[in-house]
Parts: sequence; structure tokens; C-alpha cells
Amino acid sequence: MTSFSLADLERIVADRASADPSRSWTAKLVAAGMPKAAKKLGEEAIETVIAATSQTRGELVGETADLLYHLMVVLKIAGVPLHEVLEELEGRTAQSGLDEKAGRKSE
Repeated sequence: MTSFSLADLERIVADRASADPSRSWTAKLVAAGMPKAAKKLGEEAIETVIAATSQTRGELVGETADLLYHLMVVLKIAGVPLHEVLEELEGRTAQSGLDEKAGRKSE
């Protein structure tokens, strides 16, 4: 098992965000801004779904890694630290997902 975590990935993305965009994919995405990074995140989400439904375990692992990386880039651009997302997830574990959805107000 690896000791690598999403917090490690968040730090790496932050470190590389200010690098030379001609030498770093992360810096290039950050420099291009949210529309480009969000589009790439969406592409990776679709590729992950395809891998989950019709490809191999290895392809699913690879696509999931791409998805998580691009999510970290989008969060960096948006100024949303990972700990806020984790706190939100933690708060949601206090009740079942079905109970939480039932308690939402209709729009």
C-alpha cells in the first residue's frame, strides 16, 4: 500500500502551479484558467465512466488517477482547499445519503 495521499497531490499541484507553463502541464492548465481546466476535468470524468463500464481494471485505475489530478487542479484554480471538500464529505456521513437527499429543500 502506498503512503501517497490526496493531500500530497494537492501540495504537488500547488508547487507546480507557478512553474513555467512551457515545462509543466499543471502550470499550463492553471495559466489557461478555469474554463480549460474544467473542460479537461469533464473529459477525464467521461473517460473514467467509459473505463468503468467497458475497459480493464488498469484503465479504470489510470483514468481515475487522471480524474483526481485534474480535480485537484480545478480546486487550486478555484482557491478551494482539499480540507474543505473533506470536511463536507465528513459532514455528510452523519446520516445516510438517502436521508440527506430526502431532507433537501425543493427548488
